[in-house]
Amino acid sequence: MIRFDSDYTQGAHPRILDALVRTNMEQTCAYAEDGYSEEARALIRNACEAPDADVHFLVGGTGTNTTVIAAALRPWEGVICPETGHINVHESGAIESSGHKVVALPQRDGKLPAETAEQFCAAYHADGTKEHMVKPGMIYISQPTEVGTLYSAAELTALKAVCERYGMFLFVDGARLGYGLAADGSDVTLPLLAKTADAFTVGGTKVGALFGEAVVISNAAMKPGFRYMIKQRGNMLAKGRLLGVQFREMFLDGLYFEMGAHAIEAARRLKKIFADAGYPFAADSPTNQQFPILPDAVLEKLSTDFAYSYWNRYDENSSVVRFCTSWATTDEELDALEAALPTLAG
Repeated sequence: MIRFDSDYTQGAHPRILDALVRTNMEQTCAYAEDGYSEEARALIRNACEAPDADVHFLVGGTGTNTTVIAAALRPWEGVICPETGHINVHESGAIESSGHKVVALPQRDGKLPAETAEQFCAAYHADGTKEHMVKPGMIYISQPTEVGTLYSAAELTALKAVCERYGMFLFVDGARLGYGLAADGSDVTLPLLAKTADAFTVGGTKVGALFGEAVVISNAAMKPGFRYMIKQRGNMLAKGRLLGVQFREMFLDGLYFEMGAHAIEAARRLKKIFADAGYPFAADSPTNQQFPILPDAVLEKLSTDFAYSYWNRYDENSSVVRFCTSWATTDEELDALEAALPTLAG
């Protein structure tokens, strides 16, 4: 079985695994206060050109999103996101379980338009009974989006302006950020994110690490007490150096960006394989997530040898599915898919 269903089917990049093995028997202090974690923080700050940013290491994506949002919002506040946003559709109500409403707004190509957020916030603040409603305190987006599209620098800046106008935080979920940074046409960089977002994440789980997410906090108002919230939410790893070692290796000499570029190169070929076989796409994604529309009969045969993620029904005979490339996708895996598709169609 060749797996294209997600970008975390393998363990870790060999260099990261080697670093963990090499440091395995060293004694360090706990809770990511060790030297490796401090060096990783410095490397990430340097890559972001944000010397004053706080950097924290957490274990997984859902826990990280919940921790950041719970730390930023007051009990009566909620978080705005596009209706396709990960916190709205793929986190089992984790945000709501922390006491904060997810306010899902209409999206366009998986993205939240700034004008949509503006209209919602303007209507809320103009309502004379707003104190009886959940107050919007944050905008959440992901880069890339759930459908593989990308926010431009201009779109991020516009969302930031809405946040500033209405006293909200902007939080960018970067679980797949490495793939977004490497994608064709992307004009969003780590320094831009550090200047625009109040907080954002640099994902490791989906981009070559065994596990782990780095939270970068630029806004001073979000910094106090964040480690208390990490602990309270069950996201403080006792052997925190395991996170520090991994992120240090990723940012020591550009490995994070190399892994992202490899996945995008593989995605270009994956896209061409489906296009050459005559299959259209549900979204024009420049990232490692591709969404071909395939006949159900082809999918039934394809599933014998290839794993993919079912996305949604397209029509009575076809479905939208997701194929992911990653830092570990090989030419041989793509060769096998390219050889199989014409046979399955026949």
